[in-house]
Amino acid sequence: MRLSLEATAPILAELGNETRLAIVRLLVRAGDDGLTVGDIQRATGVPGSTLSHHLSRLRGVGLVSRTRSGSALWCKADLGRIRATADFLIEECCADMKGPRARSRNAA
Repeated sequence: MRLSLEATAPILAELGNETRLAIVRLLVRAGDDGLTVGDIQRATGVPGSTLSHHLSRLRGVGLVSRTRSGSALWCKADLGRIRATADFLIEECCADMKGPRARSRNAA
């Protein structure tokens, strides 16, 4: 998956919030299993209504998905979208470098 500038900007805007960034990192650590909303709340200490707002914003840009299992709401990070965001930031790394280091990098 390759993201455009227009698709990446809103993702980075949402990650610019400390709480949302902490939630995403927590979900990345949980991997494919994800975490329940209760687990996220206990880990972050964020009140329920505030947490719901943050999760909604993260779902809105496709970084987090949510599923229900019985009475529990499970949240999971979209690792593909997170990787695509990171790739967007580094895909043109050093493209404008000049000098011997640039030539050896571009030859690889």
